[in-house]
Amino acid sequence: MRSFDLTPLYRATVGFDQIADLMDRALAADVGQSTYPPYNIEKTEDDAWRISIAVAGFSDTDLGIEVNDRALIVKGRKNDDEASRKYLHRGIATRAFERRFHLADHVRVTGASHLDGMLHIDLTREVPEALKPRRIAIHKAAGRQADVVDAKAVN
Repeated sequence: MRSFDLTPLYRATVGFDQIADLMDRALAADVGQSTYPPYNIEKTEDDAWRISIAVAGFSDTDLGIEVNDRALIVKGRKNDDEASRKYLHRGIATRAFERRFHLADHVRVTGASHLDGMLHIDLTREVPEALKPRRIAIHKAAGRQADVVDAKAVN
């Protein structure tokens, strides 16, 4: 596997730290990173998304959702006593997990629901008015017009 050094990018740019950090995270991700629990990310509107995570076997009290410094962290830890159960076959994984999602600027979590073994987390981008594009009106300048000559003044 190739290793990329992004140090020159940090030295030659100002204000692009987020892009460099994103590239660092993407390049440093292990190929063998856990895929448990499986999840979907769907776009529900132009500025809205839904993350759906399969959490079969977990109750509402076993799950936790937290937003910390633009990172969405979803944790699951089974609270019941597994030692008292004797399984003949165990195919449903209820092991503890932590799944992280990096959120872009102005994206916030608007709600979460747990239904039929799926945890749904709704996200919305809310751009402040000051950052939205706005149209600037162009007004005619007051004063003399350079190319117009008054006929009375000439005669």
